[in-house]
Amino acid sequence: QVQLVESGGDLVQPGGSLRLSCASADSVYRFDTMGWYRQAPGKQRELVAQMPRVGSSNYADSVKGRFTISRDNLKNTLYLQMNSLKSEDTAVYYCNAVQFSAGRRFDYWGQGTQVTVSS
Repeated sequence: QVQLVESGGDLVQPGGSLRLSCASADSVYRFDTMGWYRQAPGKQRELVAQMPRVGSSNYADSVKGRFTISRDNLKNTLYLQMNSLKSEDTAVYYCNAVQFSAGRRFDYWGQGTQVTVSS
């Protein structure tokens, strides 16, 4: 049973910063990709940033230059550093881990953490 637990969501003013964490109960090496998604009220869940086990990370255009995804392999934790936050970044942020096995894709999700950007 894969367990992903997010933390770090909060209320922050525009222009502020937050760092989200996603702790995995398993070694992050078992996942082919890990990433962050978000879902704002009335909108579909969207990819924010993704980090493959090997290769370069990718970001949504809306967060490029402001958000940074990183991973601590020893702590089995994924991070999302969010700077210059805007009101449109307000959403529930979800940690995602993907594993490919026998030609199938398995997605695992955390419970989500609320980020609210407001003055």
